[in-house]
Amino acid sequence: MKYTDLQNDVFSIFASSAWQAESINTYPSNFVGTNTSNEFIRVTIVPSGPGINLLSISGIIIIDIFTPAGEGPNRPSVIADLLDTYLVGKSFNTGSGVTQLTNSSMEHRGRDPENNALHRSIYSIPFSFYGVV
Repeated sequence: MKYTDLQNDVFSIFASSAWQAESINTYPSNFVGTNTSNEFIRVTIVPSGPGINLLSISGIIIIDIFTPAGEGPNRPSVIADLLDTYLVGKSFNTGSGVTQLTNSSMEHRGRDPENNALHRSIYSIPFSFYGVV
C-alpha cells in the first residue's frame, strides 16, 4: 500500500489546521469541481523511482500555484516560501512508513493556458517514502 500511504502522508500536511489557517485553497491533481477562487494550489504526487525495499518509492511532488494574472511574481513566491516552511527538510510518519522531503525549486510559467485570468507557477520537491516491511 505504498502509494496510498504516501498519498496519506502528503495530504495530511494540507489537512493540518496550520495549513488551513493559511487560507490557500488546496486541491489534489484529479479533483473535478468548480473553483471560484483566483488563488489556489494543485498538488500532484509523481512516484517515479524505486525505494530501498518493495514497500518504498521515490519521486517528486509538483504543486501548481495559481494567482491572478498581471499582478507580478511576488504572491507566487510568497506561497512558495510558505510551502517551504511546511515541506522542506520535513519527515512525515502515518504509521506504515515515513515520507521524507528534501529541497524545493520554483518556476514561473506565465498565464495558465486553461484560464488566462490566472498566472501559473510550479513548485516542486523530491520525496522518498520508506515503507515498513
